[in-house]
This record gives sequence, C-alpha cells and structure tokens, in this order.
Amino acid sequence: MNTSVKFAEEHMDRFVSELFEILKIPSISADPAYKEHMATTAKLIQDYLIKAGVDKAEIMETNGYPVVYGEKIVDPSLPTIVVYGHYDVQPADPIELWDADPFDPVIRKTELHPDGAIFARGSCDDKGQMFMHVKAFESMKNTGELACNVKFMIEGEEEVGSSSLETFVKENKELLSGDVILISDTGMLSLDQPSITTGLRGLSAVEVKVTGPNRDLHSGLYGGAVANPANVLSKMIASLHDDNGRITVEGFYDKVDELSLDERKLMSEAPFSQDSFNKALNISKEWGERDYSTMERTSIRPTLDVNGMWSGYIGEGTKTIIPSTASAKITMRLVPDQDPDEISGLFTEHFKKIAPESVQVEVVLYHGGYPYVSPTNTPGYLAAEKAIDETFGKKPIPVRSGGSIPIVTMFERELGMKSILLGFGLDSDAIHSPNEHFGLKNYEMGIKTIPLFHKYFAQLMS
Repeated sequence: MNTSVKFAEEHMDRFVSELFEILKIPSISADPAYKEHMATTAKLIQDYLIKAGVDKAEIMETNGYPVVYGEKIVDPSLPTIVVYGHYDVQPADPIELWDADPFDPVIRKTELHPDGAIFARGSCDDKGQMFMHVKAFESMKNTGELACNVKFMIEGEEEVGSSSLETFVKENKELLSGDVILISDTGMLSLDQPSITTGLRGLSAVEVKVTGPNRDLHSGLYGGAVANPANVLSKMIASLHDDNGRITVEGFYDKVDELSLDERKLMSEAPFSQDSFNKALNISKEWGERDYSTMERTSIRPTLDVNGMWSGYIGEGTKTIIPSTASAKITMRLVPDQDPDEISGLFTEHFKKIAPESVQVEVVLYHGGYPYVSPTNTPGYLAAEKAIDETFGKKPIPVRSGGSIPIVTMFERELGMKSILLGFGLDSDAIHSPNEHFGLKNYEMGIKTIPLFHKYFAQLMS
C-alpha cells in the first residue's frame, strides 16, 4: 500500500469534517446576495491549500468572483499537473424538496451508497470532488510522494458560465503553464464499473420573452380578442420538437458529427439498465430522439430543453388576467462539431420566425461552450486508466458525458493542454437537484486514486 493511501485512510474522518466546513457556506454565484459567502469560501479554500503544504496560495481577483490559485513546485524538471475545480454551487431551490437544510451537510445511507453519502448542495458538484485533490495533495506532501509539480486553479463562476475565467487564463498563461489539466467535475458509471469521461457536450443558453398587450388585461373584457403571451409561448416551445423527438430549428443538425454503427456498438457495451433508469426517476417510459438509445441521447446527441417558464399570476387562488408577457429559459446541449454561437443564431432566427404577428419576441443570448472529445492514447488518459485499475481493481470504460464544462476547450486553446476528466460522482447523485449527495466511498476512492495518477503520469512523461 502506498504511504499516501495509508495517510488518507488514517485521516479520512478529518478529511470529511473539513469538507463539511466548506459545504456549510452557501457559495451561490448566481445570486449577488451571496457575495460575502463567495468570498468566505474562497478564503477557506486558500487556508486549506496552505495547510496542505503548497508553496503559496493566493486569492486572485477577476472581473467577477476570484480564482483561488495555489502551487507546489517540487522540481522544475518534473511534469506539472494543473488541477481545476470550482467552489461555487447551484441555487438550492426548491428548498421544500430537500429532506434537510442543503447547507447543513448530513451523512445518510442509501441503496447505492451503503457506506453513507454526504447530502448537501455542492457535495458532488463540485466542492467534494474539488476537495479530493486538496486532500490527495496533502497525503502526498506529508508522505514525500509528490511525483509532479502541482498547480491549483479553483474558480467561483463555473455555475454561471465562467465568464471571467478566459480573461484570467489569458493574463496568466505562464503562471498556469503545465503538462495536463486534471478535472474532477464529472462522474463514473459505478463503483463496480469505473469509467473515465472522454467527451463533453457543448452548450448554448438563451432566454426568450414574448410580449403581447402593454399591460395585464382583464380576461373577461379582452379574452378572445388579444393574443395571450403564455398561450403563444407554450405553443412555440411545443413546436421546437417534432413527433420523433427531433429539434425543428432549421440547420440545427447540419454539423452534428454522426458516430458510425461500430462506434455506437462499442458504446452499448457499457452496463446500463433502462428499467433501473426509469425506476430511479419514477418515470413509466423514457423519451427522446427516435432510433437512439438512452445512453446515446444523453451523450452523443444534441438537445433542447426548457429550464424554466413564467408568466402571469402564480399566487394563491385565481386572478383572471391575460398576462402582458411570458418568458422561458432554454439551454441546448451540443455535440461535435456544433458551434455554440452558430446554434444560438439559428435558434434566434427560428424562434422569431415562428412567432405570430400578434406578439413581439425577444431572445437574449447567455453563455455557451464548445463540445469536447478527449483522446484515449495520451499520457494523461493512460495514467488515469492505470490509477483507476489499481484502486478499483477493474479497468475503466471510456464514456462520453451529457454534461458541459465549457472551459475545457478554452484551456486547450489558450494553454495548449489536454484535460483529463477524472470524476468520481454517480449520475444518481442529484447534482443541480434537491438532495444532492456524494458517496463517502466515492470521496475516499478519489483521494486514493489521485496520487496514483500523479505517480503514473510522472512515469509516462519521463
């Protein structure tokens, strides 16, 4: 047994309690009301990096929330691993659907986590997974097993599109130079069948607004004579998919990279149970683009989803009005070789085209990101494969994720480094949802696997 692994086992209770301290802080980047909590979280992470043994740790300001940077240069001749993570979290709403306070972490046993799981907002995405790297580094530092130089780049705006990060990276290229980016903000198939994420979908996010009359109207006096924006928006949104589940935006699929039948057959070999999938979500039947499996629909196919809709009166009782406006937030997940800017433009043109003359339509473009596919023959991937094989006792399967981490393609473009997506969460961990959780075993296995990645990466780069 590696001494760093033994160190981690001996200090695991402390590693969990320290994570709890970070999880207790509501670092919600989307809401300015939590600005002080964001600053508190950044300072706490800086403190933990210093305690772990970095040479220096700084809170570096950006146009938005700061980046926490830390480094330990063991020997300039050794390879350098740049660890990326984020300390901001999604809003916890709807609070009433949580079984406990989302910022008062608790450990509960579940069917998939018989050893217990940490229930709290950010436990899996991404505080728990980010903190694995800090604790793995501490384990290596205290046992003299640091095989690589390490740099930490922990940002506070991932959940709102990382709008300040590209400028930060461009201004600090020398500081952030290295040989590979290591990210744990993804998941794996299961503890019994580990996997490595080799692909991410891109993203295009928009907000649409339909405006009818210049004020809310009495539905008795005006109903039937004036277009109702809520009705119109609902009809427009419904038309964005055809009966086969395909998106109807003109040109949407023109640049989609279609996988061959052989590639799709290889994907199908990953363990998956449709019945278990449906049961876990309490749905009677899956839905999606015709002629594709659920795993394909959630990884290699693009999507268009409404994330929220609002209009008119939604309080107690009734209010007989025709609302003046109706709005919705929509995100589109993209696959190679779709361009987020092009897709946003196509959507805008299409949405305005299908609007009736009785309303006005506005489309606001938010953040986006390019899809990413990682090769499986690089030193980084091979090191991750060897590390997981050793800790889990089983070779990991390469899989594509349905999620998006827009900054991955930016890292490659600006820093010239590939990213390795070494995630330890499970799809069932309810990230972005009520009762988000992260298995204690997953947390522990991550801390034990990361030092082995450093070890094998150093060997493969020598």
